[in-house]
Amino acid sequence: MKEIYNAAREKMNKTVNALVNEYASIRAGRANASVLDKVLVDYYGVPTPINQMAAISVSEARILVIQPWDKSTLTPIYKAIQTSDIGINPTNDGSVVRLVFPPLTEDRRKELVKEIKKIAEERKVTIRSIRRDYIDKIKKMQKASEITEDALKDGEEQLQKITDEFVKNIDKEAEKKEKEVMEI
Repeated sequence: MKEIYNAAREKMNKTVNALVNEYASIRAGRANASVLDKVLVDYYGVPTPINQMAAISVSEARILVIQPWDKSTLTPIYKAIQTSDIGINPTNDGSVVRLVFPPLTEDRRKELVKEIKKIAEERKVTIRSIRRDYIDKIKKMQKASEITEDALKDGEEQLQKITDEFVKNIDKEAEKKEKEVMEI
C-alpha cells in the first residue's frame, strides 16, 4: 500500500509543480523571464528557446533585457517575440531587445485572476483523477484477494487525505499568484 501512496503522491506533486510553472508564465505586470519560455526562435531551421540563445535579465522592475550571444540572432528573436502571444511589443536598439511590461489595468487584473482560478480548478480535477485511478487499483487488489476489506477502506481514506493535502497546496499557490497580480 505504501507503494501506491508514494506513487500517488509523486504524480500529484508533478501536477502541483506543473501548476507553479504555468503560473510563472502568467504575466503579472512585473518583468519575468519565464514569459518567454514558450517563445521559440527559428535558429538555423531549428525552433530554439530564447534562453538558449541569449542572456535574459531584469534591468528595472518592469523592463526585461534580452542580449543575444550571437548578434545575428537579434532580428529573429525580435520577430519571434513580436509574433508571439505574450502581448508585449519588443524594442530593438541594435544590440539588445527590450520588453517593457505595461502596468496592469483593473480589467486585466480581473481577467488574470479568473485565469488563475481556472488553471487551479483544472489541476484539482487532475489531482482527483489521480486519486480515482489509485482507488481503482486498490479495489482491484481487494477483488483479487490481495488485500482485505479493511485495508481497502484504510487505503481509500489515506488516498483522500493525500488528495486533500495536494488540493490545499493548489489553493495556496493560486492565492499567492492572485495576491501577486492584485498588488502590482
